[in-house]
Amino acid sequence: MSNNHIWKERLRSWLNLFTNKKTIKGARITYHVIWNLFLIFLIVIVLGSAFAGGVGAGYFASLVKDEPIRSYKNLKKEIYNYEETSKLYFANNVYLGKLRSDLDREEVKLDQVSEYLIDALIATEDEYFYKHDGVVPKAIFRAILQEVTNSSAQTGGSTLTQQLIKNQILTNEISFERKAKEILLALRLEKFFKKDEILEAYLNVATFGRNSSGRNIAGAQAAAKGIFGVNAKDLNLPQAAFIAGLPQSPFAYTPFTNKGEIKENLEPGLKRMKTVLKRMYESGKINQKQYKEALAYDITKDFAPYIPSPQEQYPWLTFEIEKRAKEILGKILAKKDGYEEQDLESNQQLQEEYMALADRNLRQNGYEIHTTIDKKIYDAMQKVKDHYPYYGPDKPQEITDPETGEKKTIMEPVEVGAILIENKTGKIISFVGGRDYKREKLNHATSAVRQNGSTMKPLLVYAPAFELGKAAPGTILPDVPLYLNPSLNRPWPTNYDKRYNGLVPARYALAKSFNVPAVKLYKDIIGYRPAEYLKKMGFTSLVEPDFTNLATAIGSLENGVTVEENTNAFGTFANGGKFIDAYLIDKITDKNGKVIYQHEVKPVEVFSPQTAYLTLDMMRDVIKRGTAASLNSRLKFRSDWAGKTGTGNQFYDSWFVATNPNVTFGIWTGYDTPKSLNTPGLSYSLRNLYLWADLINAAYDINPKLVDPDEQFKMPGGIVRRSFCATSGLLPSNACVRAGLVETDLFNAKFVPTKVDDSLIEGKFVRVGDKKYLALDSTPAEFAESGLILNPDYIEKIFGIKANPQQLIPKNGRWSKILVPENKLAENGRKPGALNIKSSGNLIIWPMHPDYDVIGYRVYKNGAKVSSIKAGSSLSFNATEGSYYVTAVDIAGNESPPSNMIVIEKKTDPKPEIPPAGKGLGKGNGGPSGGKGQIPPRNGNNNGSGGSTGEPPSVENGNTVNGQ
Repeated sequence: MSNNHIWKERLRSWLNLFTNKKTIKGARITYHVIWNLFLIFLIVIVLGSAFAGGVGAGYFASLVKDEPIRSYKNLKKEIYNYEETSKLYFANNVYLGKLRSDLDREEVKLDQVSEYLIDALIATEDEYFYKHDGVVPKAIFRAILQEVTNSSAQTGGSTLTQQLIKNQILTNEISFERKAKEILLALRLEKFFKKDEILEAYLNVATFGRNSSGRNIAGAQAAAKGIFGVNAKDLNLPQAAFIAGLPQSPFAYTPFTNKGEIKENLEPGLKRMKTVLKRMYESGKINQKQYKEALAYDITKDFAPYIPSPQEQYPWLTFEIEKRAKEILGKILAKKDGYEEQDLESNQQLQEEYMALADRNLRQNGYEIHTTIDKKIYDAMQKVKDHYPYYGPDKPQEITDPETGEKKTIMEPVEVGAILIENKTGKIISFVGGRDYKREKLNHATSAVRQNGSTMKPLLVYAPAFELGKAAPGTILPDVPLYLNPSLNRPWPTNYDKRYNGLVPARYALAKSFNVPAVKLYKDIIGYRPAEYLKKMGFTSLVEPDFTNLATAIGSLENGVTVEENTNAFGTFANGGKFIDAYLIDKITDKNGKVIYQHEVKPVEVFSPQTAYLTLDMMRDVIKRGTAASLNSRLKFRSDWAGKTGTGNQFYDSWFVATNPNVTFGIWTGYDTPKSLNTPGLSYSLRNLYLWADLINAAYDINPKLVDPDEQFKMPGGIVRRSFCATSGLLPSNACVRAGLVETDLFNAKFVPTKVDDSLIEGKFVRVGDKKYLALDSTPAEFAESGLILNPDYIEKIFGIKANPQQLIPKNGRWSKILVPENKLAENGRKPGALNIKSSGNLIIWPMHPDYDVIGYRVYKNGAKVSSIKAGSSLSFNATEGSYYVTAVDIAGNESPPSNMIVIEKKTDPKPEIPPAGKGLGKGNGGPSGGKGQIPPRNGNNNGSGGSTGEPPSVENGNTVNGQ
């Protein structure tokens, strides 16, 4: 049988099997069973899915039940409410840096971001960004799986929309509840906002690690500038890829440490950059050539060099800006809430509340703060300050260690504070806050309060006295020992050199910085409360004792004054008597450019223009010929400067403040813990003046027109020049003219002197020893002298003092014609006693009479007066042959009885006497009448009828004191 036949038979058998009725019946039963089972399984799946979906939906609803339904306006406010660091500027819009904050951020628009960065972020963080509606399902399932399995891994896979929600509205908490809210808000956000709006917000929100200053950064612009030193729009492909890889783990991938240093291990960040490039290539954002070139690119060469933060480079300035901006903004915020500035000043808690609110706003709202500081001048002054060689020695200071409580000794350097202010506007052009911010953070120009020494004199004494009409530059003041402090048993005040100069004009007293005349004048006007003028000129630390203490006149304040306040006050004189408060913040704008604060100049009337000019003109002399004359050889230019030096108590502080028609510049030097600046070598005053000169010279090099204006101070109307007598300040009398004591000076026309000088009188005086006394009407003319005499009544009447008249006369040639009598010599009411006279050859001698009121002696020969000898002359008479006696005469003209008689015989030529052999000449006898042949000393005793003799009584304040 053939094979074909066999296969045909087998096929027929199989067909018979399927067509067999029994077989067909069994197949039908099996089919129905299988189909029913399938239907049942399908129904179970559908019902199970529906049940699971219902449970899931219910669970999701329970997770988001407390989440409010946010409106478009609400969402927009929260999404775009990202913190942005405020920017700081020097004058003329010169960028300084950013305000210190925990996060450095700078807003950028989407069209100002490199396409490479946009593509890199989308390819890496959300490849379906332009396709999904805010969420991607697989990411949701991944989050559920991680929650169920309690995985420690991050949720990951969130869309850019979800990441934006998480950063701006929610937290980083890993939970179903947070994830559910994130999904709900992402869907809602996509409903209200366009994709580009969401992307722009994300580019400003995402964190990118640290910048080259070591600060935390957020936002694409801050990342581009902080990591590569370019704007976000200028990023190349590798740079964009590096930045796009950072958000996954910012501080693991960032190339910088918190100190701004390049990390030793950059591999994690570089590896992440390559991953980003690969995803860009795989998603078609870049081609193969771009991909390979980017992989081969050395990104490390693009990392920005270390850039010190503004706080490091300009510590005093940035903190000063921050402090003042916070004060300004706090007042603005309080005013919006209905509070006035006085409310903040009187309520510390309220003030602290608004200061905290202002501080937060400054760090979050991206303000631009524009200052008045000239960068070039500021930098130049810091350089001078850092290299100045004459500060003086460091001195030891014992301190307590704040950590251990142990005492230790450190070396304190001489510190400095200086400030330059534009007069007409009050702009602070520059300042020097100190020598080393790391050692001492106190701003010595704006915050440190110190005693201002003699710089106080024009502010508190001379200008107020001029304004009140109580003095003028030609007013004569006493520089003599005065007892102006009753609690002291010694003269107070004293001058710095412990010497006195007699009668001096106010102009000279200020130029030479004499303390006594200033305090004396201040005492005369203190009832008018001159310290009120200081308040008008911006002194903020005054307390009530400063209004009544005479020592305030020479700068001894209870608290002190800052360099800024002291310097600012001097600008009042340059501004014609108007005080213009100094300021550093010119304007503040919000991130949209809207001006929220603009400084306004508000002059305060303090002094008349005449007072201001007279004070300026006096202070010119301080620099021309006074205590600051050494400046003339140090300055590079010759401006119309007027200023005043100052020294604090016990040489603790050294000051110099000067003003010209454009600017006022003041400086202080001293130790933080008060110590004497008076050390060997260059004097503390010169060290301070030379530093002032070097600093202002540096400013002149930068801006000559500002520092050295062509114009001079202009004399206002109402100023006249008048002559006056140097003894009184009154109109010259004939006596004053003859004495050569006529001077001229400027006066306020309202207060010119109208009375003729009566301080000098033509009269007679007598001499007793080296003292002079006014003669009485009964004083014999033979013992009196004529001359110009300083009137004792005038002294007490004008100055209200009891002073030694001799000390009132300056020790210079032109005053030599003025005779200064002692206090009036009162006669003792009795006749002088008789003298005991002696002779030596033809010379008759006698001792000074013991009575203090004896003014002269009369010599009689043969009963007739032959000579009158004044008490201040040599007490002897060269006699000829005859009989002699002498009488004493007192100031009232009373004459003593005659002295003993002495006879002077006619001289004959003696015959030579030959001595006996073997003997020499014998001892000679003295003169006639038992004289011993020698003149007795003037202070020796004798046995004359007038009693014991000795030095005449000295006269002190009208009381006699016996001298031995």
